[in-house]
Amino acid sequence: MNTAAASTTTGPAGRRDQRGPGAARPRTGAAPGRAPVRRPLPPHLVFAERLLAVLSGERPVHWMLGQTVGEAYDQLIRLAPATPLRARDGARPVLRRCGGHPLRPGVVEAFASVTAGEQVRAMAFRLEQGADRKWRCAAVELGGERTPA
Repeated sequence: MNTAAASTTTGPAGRRDQRGPGAARPRTGAAPGRAPVRRPLPPHLVFAERLLAVLSGERPVHWMLGQTVGEAYDQLIRLAPATPLRARDGARPVLRRCGGHPLRPGVVEAFASVTAGEQVRAMAFRLEQGADRKWRCAAVELGGERTPA
C-alpha cells in the first residue's frame, strides 16, 4: 500500500492547524468561537463624521435634529446650504485629523481638519452629554477661507 495515498493531511509536514485553506483565523485577543469586543468610537470622532456629512452636502441638515442642542442646529442651517466642506473639483471630503479635549465631565471641545481635493478646512465643535448619557453637538465653527493644501 502506498503510504502517501493513505495520508489524510493536505498541508505541509508538521502542520498543527487542522483548518483547511481559506478558513478564517481567529483575531488576536478574541476567545475561540467568539467575536472580538468592539470598543465604541470616541464621541468627537463620531460627530466629526456626522458634521462632515452635513456640511459637504452628503446628508440633509435635518439628519442632525436630535443630535444637536442650543444654537448648533441654527448654525448648521446657516452653514449647510453653501456646502462649505465640499471640494470644488468634486473629490469626496475626508476627515484628516480629529481630536477632543474634555473641559469637564460631560463637555468636550473638539477639532477636525478636513481634506477635500486640494482644499484643507478646519472645523471646531463642542459636545455636551445629556442626562440620558447621549452626546449632542452644542456649537459648530468652520475656519476661514478655502486654501490649497
